Amino acid sequence: MRNVEIQMVDLKTQYHRLKSEIDEALNKVIENGIFIQGPPVSKFSSELSEYLDCKNVIPCANGTDALQIAMMACGFKPGDEVIVPAFTYVATVEVIALLGLVPIFVDVNENDFNINIEALSESITERTVGIVPVHLFGQCADMDKIMAIADENNLKVIEDTAQAIGSVYFHKNATTQFAGTIGDIGTTSFFPSKNLGCFGDGGALMTNSGDHAKQCRMIANHGQSEKYIHDIIGVNSRLDTLQAALLSVKLKELNDFSKRRQLVADRYDVGLKDISEIITPHRNSYSTHVFHQYTVQIEGGNRDDLKKYLHEKQIPSMIYYPIPVHLQKAYNQYGYKTGQFPIAESLCKKVLSLPIHTEMHTDQQEYIIDNIRSYFK
Repeated sequence: MRNVEIQMVDLKTQYHRLKSEIDEALNKVIENGIFIQGPPVSKFSSELSEYLDCKNVIPCANGTDALQIAMMACGFKPGDEVIVPAFTYVATVEVIALLGLVPIFVDVNENDFNINIEALSESITERTVGIVPVHLFGQCADMDKIMAIADENNLKVIEDTAQAIGSVYFHKNATTQFAGTIGDIGTTSFFPSKNLGCFGDGGALMTNSGDHAKQCRMIANHGQSEKYIHDIIGVNSRLDTLQAALLSVKLKELNDFSKRRQLVADRYDVGLKDISEIITPHRNSYSTHVFHQYTVQIEGGNRDDLKKYLHEKQIPSMIYYPIPVHLQKAYNQYGYKTGQFPIAESLCKKVLSLPIHTEMHTDQQEYIIDNIRSYFK
């Protein structure tokens, strides 16, 4: 509705639609008074495990912690090399640096923004221990090829699924798995704006390996095998009880959330398809797309001007991401230069994410599309 301010993500309206269930779940926690490791945490863990058809789900404090815990559980040591895409959110690389590992950046595909398989294969050295494919914006990287490369080279695969919870991967052998359950360990974030988001920070790890699950649980809880018995060095990373209770409510809605986002994406596709300066998001045949973001590419160098124009029309938009990670000042120490990853660097100049969420009204979206079309007339 045009009398309602257009949001990139409308969490307030979503809350009001689910208010009775959410309030009941949160009030039960408050009445119970167990705010750390209360029963809803294990309940949500079991529910997400069942939803993903994954043997183990280990909740934690946030998605960045999940990545760090996963790398610690895999036994990566300082100086080991970990391959990551150059076009991603910084958290994927941040934990590598914090653990004293060496990020090995590779370029991405221009169409789906995910890690380029040929570049990945060419970047493996004798010091490589792992690959972190990022399922960017809501669809899976090519996991069959990634897992084949990992198996051939004895590498661990940690899936960054912060933006793709609920996305389904179609294997070449006709089986399917959810994003985050294919590699050795998957990680995700429950940041409020994520497809499955809480009311603060939260995250989880997913694995079908009992050994990895045991290590992740211990690391996330101060390295404890049992209370006050510390077998390894760990961290303090817990999903609090209130957030877990909320996530149990939202998990039941996740399939519907995905369908609502896909409908918004479909309307954008139709409304923008004949604008020659716009490349709409590509859908891979081997993955469903749950559209954490609807990210277009603007050809011809008009991206920033279009963003300004939309802002004047009270239409929000975001640039994910304006600078590739290898050119961020914090990562200068690794010696990467402009021009090494041309696709990632080009995307940073062309991408623009439009509003997409579960509560978007058709007339709001028509207003957005009409204004974009007017800009390119």
